Amino acid sequence: MKIVKKLEEMDITVTEIPTQGSILKKQWEDSFASHLSHREKEDIYLWDCRGYGGCLWHLFNYKKKDCLEGQEAERVFDKMYKGFCYVFWQDSDYALILENADMLTANDLADEYDIYVVDKDFNWTYIDTHEKGLCGPYFGRREW
Repeated sequence: MKIVKKLEEMDITVTEIPTQGSILKKQWEDSFASHLSHREKEDIYLWDCRGYGGCLWHLFNYKKKDCLEGQEAERVFDKMYKGFCYVFWQDSDYALILENADMLTANDLADEYDIYVVDKDFNWTYIDTHEKGLCGPYFGRREW
């Protein structure tokens, strides 16, 4: 993937975990969407259901959790401590572990779609969606 090379050129240590995306998605859901019932998750298409593709970021798009959006989300993400974080994509099981990632900015992810960045303890998340200019990017915290 081009992003791996880009990150490595920024002196970010990248460990590819090509089969761990589903585990990270479940942990993301447990951390950020645990306040929703199963039915509420279905209603916002958090998962693939009823013939519609789901997206975890629908949690923010459907206003089911407070978040920052757009340039404000980018500014806060850029300032966050990112010493160790995970990166994964909505429609893939591929994921990355990043270490020494403080140089990572929202702009570095601009060419990616439905990409999630989360700190190692799942306290905050940054998401850039495939709906560029319409939905997101989003920045959320487990606890506000």
